[in-house]
Amino acid sequence: MANKRKASSLANPAELSPIDKANDDQIVVIIETPKHSRNKYAFDPDEKIFTLKKVLPAGMGFPYDFGFVPSTLGGDGDPLDVLVLMDEPAFPGCRLSCRPVGVIEGEQEDENGRERNDRLVCVEQGNHSFSHVKRIDDMGPKFESELEEFFVNYHRLSGKKYRILDMKGPSRARRCIKEARKAARRKRG
Repeated sequence: MANKRKASSLANPAELSPIDKANDDQIVVIIETPKHSRNKYAFDPDEKIFTLKKVLPAGMGFPYDFGFVPSTLGGDGDPLDVLVLMDEPAFPGCRLSCRPVGVIEGEQEDENGRERNDRLVCVEQGNHSFSHVKRIDDMGPKFESELEEFFVNYHRLSGKKYRILDMKGPSRARRCIKEARKAARRKRG
């Protein structure tokens, strides 16, 4: 019996529906790395667990909760990345319902070339602090400069360069989700 593999009773978060069934204006986001964490976690679809990928240096932490939209595929070959604006940090594996308010269009570069690495920006449905945010522009210019500084430094730790190309509103974010869903379906065949 010890050699038999027991079937998992947990859902694979990478395969969940990307649209919240209770409210189709909301998307589903699975948190990988909580706000303020120095630990970078990522869901491993082969092992079906969250793993520690790296530890940021002292004094550096994630400025917001980071996660992904299930059943999507971004330009970097991973599920579509999301920054979540919410009152308190979540935890790895937490499922959230979020309202897209924009997208950070970005590009990363290493010795193998350049690739897009866009990140959605969403507001968690039950929060209080960011309920006024309807568009990414509502966060102000300091938001963009702080995020760019974080992403530049974060990618530098892995020997990559990163730059923000543009920041666009909720309609572009929804188009990104639609394109990423199509890309995931094409990959599954």
